[in-house]
Amino acid sequence: MKNDLRERKIDVHHHILPHFYVDALEEMGVEEAGGRAFPPWTPQDSISLMDKYGIKAAVTSISAPGIYFGDPKKARVLARRCNEYSANLKRDYPGRFGALAVLPLPDVEGSLREVEFSLDSLRLDGVILLTSAGERYLGDSDFDELFAELDRRDAVVFIHPHMPPKVKRPRHVLPGSLLEFVFETTLAVSNLLFSGTLERCPHIRFLLPHAGGTLPYVTLRLCLGQFWPGLQENIPQGVIAYLKRMYYDTALSSSPFALRSLQELVEDTQILFATDYPFAPELATMATIGGLESYDGFEEDSLERVFYRNAALLFPRVL
Repeated sequence: MKNDLRERKIDVHHHILPHFYVDALEEMGVEEAGGRAFPPWTPQDSISLMDKYGIKAAVTSISAPGIYFGDPKKARVLARRCNEYSANLKRDYPGRFGALAVLPLPDVEGSLREVEFSLDSLRLDGVILLTSAGERYLGDSDFDELFAELDRRDAVVFIHPHMPPKVKRPRHVLPGSLLEFVFETTLAVSNLLFSGTLERCPHIRFLLPHAGGTLPYVTLRLCLGQFWPGLQENIPQGVIAYLKRMYYDTALSSSPFALRSLQELVEDTQILFATDYPFAPELATMATIGGLESYDGFEEDSLERVFYRNAALLFPRVL
């Protein structure tokens, strides 16, 4: 890869944890995400990592567990503060950060207001939605008005996994972020698919983390829904057509096992470099870059697209 592009990577999955956000969650008794305590973070931590690994810019977002914990008013206030912080981060470090707006879902009215403010006034680069909100997955009819507005705006929507409210199930020792996160992504996108949301909202540009969870691997099983009464009418174009128009990031997924399956589903133009920092530590960034550069399924042009060009087209205002 040309040296100039080695130093121009764009990370599309990069989280921020402002101190007021962590403090607000701790006041509500929330001290972890997916079984992991919140890692320390400052803007300079991100800049240092980016400079070390040739990352020109990072598209930031608030990760799971999000901002909604049963009180819509508090969620609206926290969403606004997080989004204004993100806008200031872009202003204070020009050319280094993009930002996705966090919304107070399942509060649809509050979310619509925050979309308008964040995208029009703050000029953020899209929105992040967790795979579920309250007790409903994305694709639930309660969220139709929000998705219609995002479609009207041709918005970029990054979907991030989230552990839903605890239900009674067998105990196990694994933290949710280790395996269950990828299944949550698969469930949420499948619900968007078979609810007809993807058919009704063709202009939303969806970005999926972790190579789409398990979507590439289970695509054939999803295709069975094309023949399932009550489901088939919501996917007139067929399952694969909808999955092919989505974008997929490489966070924690730069192994040949994941990449080869993903390449069977989508073109390299739909694959984008990502780190999942700081929830994924520096070692994961190093492994992700090394995995992509050593993968025998990418030619030089493909690597340029994955590391930089695809993200530059999806987020033209970042650089």
